[in-house]
Amino acid sequence: MYAKIQITGKIEVKTGLHIGSSSVFAAIGAMDSPVIKDARTRFPMIPGSSLKGKMRALLAKEWNPEVKAKPDDDVIRLTRLFGSAKKDYVKRSRVLISDMFLSNKEELEKQGLQGFTEIKFENTINRATAVANPRQIERVVRGTLFDLDIIYEAEEESEIAEDFSVLAEGFRLLEYDYLGGNGSRGYGKIVFHDLCAEAVVGKLPDAILTQCNDILQKAVE
Repeated sequence: MYAKIQITGKIEVKTGLHIGSSSVFAAIGAMDSPVIKDARTRFPMIPGSSLKGKMRALLAKEWNPEVKAKPDDDVIRLTRLFGSAKKDYVKRSRVLISDMFLSNKEELEKQGLQGFTEIKFENTINRATAVANPRQIERVVRGTLFDLDIIYEAEEESEIAEDFSVLAEGFRLLEYDYLGGNGSRGYGKIVFHDLCAEAVVGKLPDAILTQCNDILQKAVE
């Protein structure tokens, strides 16, 4: 069989989110660590690779019996879903995660925000010399919403429900962890809203789609 299921929803930023961009060519006086932005709008964005990589890392911690040096050595339920480049076990990823863009611009502006990021000032202190090393970190403001758009490619009807359970567990784990950097300092807490699965290519039994949606809803209740 061959079909594609689209998963849509929202990602809400609950605490300042920092997914960094290169500051190699930053001008004098510029912030030390800017967030990545959409080149067309200059609004903050979430790269699909950031979400996919963090979800896979969290799932690997939960399900691998021991620490694996390479993602290609993950348990089968992960390599089957996220892909593998291992010799004699090459698997194409069944999950295509698009970059995510800001979706509540007007709402944030009505709340009085003139920009969609904030500058967080932080300090590190050298314990031996007591010299301070201040820095400026840009963060996406809390309350920002991003559109989630994931395509799952169905190959085996009997494996769809298990694959969706893996995805749902990744969403759940991420809500109890963080996205981006500096999570130990309180950055990057997110929640998922309005998750919905819909067949967009090919035909699937209604019962399977109902099961997929039930799995997603239970994961983020």
